[in-house]
Amino acid sequence: MTTLVPALYERSFPRASTLTRNLILILLGSLCVALFAQIEIPMQPVPITGQTFAVLLIGALLGSKRGAAAILVYIAEGALGLPFFAGGGSGLATLTGTTAGYLVGFVVAAYVIGWLAERGLERSVQTSLIPFFIGTLIIYFFGVSWLSYLLGSLSKGFQFGLIPFLFGDALKLIAAALLLPVAWKLYNK
Repeated sequence: MTTLVPALYERSFPRASTLTRNLILILLGSLCVALFAQIEIPMQPVPITGQTFAVLLIGALLGSKRGAAAILVYIAEGALGLPFFAGGGSGLATLTGTTAGYLVGFVVAAYVIGWLAERGLERSVQTSLIPFFIGTLIIYFFGVSWLSYLLGSLSKGFQFGLIPFLFGDALKLIAAALLLPVAWKLYNK
């Protein structure tokens, strides 16, 4: 099985080489995450952003390898100085700061969500919550673990890196779970 965006791209540009197609999709995926990172509610030590929604979508839309690659390119772009991290942040300090665990979690989550999407789980409303829920748990695992390490306490990691995000992330994963089956129905028509 394939995921939605490569299927659309192949249908629209059948003569494009696989390498060209993959590079374009990966770059566009990284830019999408960068755009959603600018949607921010400042909080300390970790802001609420639109990044997680973008990661869920990129994984499901691009698939495991392209999705994870898009997140890696996004991280590299921000690390190299482009203002792509939350709130226009950039630089290598972000890769060791309070949000570093979430960034690592984004890569793993995009891969796992993409892998599940490649098996068709995002195509039906009945199963589409599964990849997005699992992806969100992965992001929390890496983000809260790293934050707990930095803050010196698991309870502080949960207090500052999980609890404030639960409601918003639940909305994001539900939105993604409703959006993808609709997009597939439109594609199949």
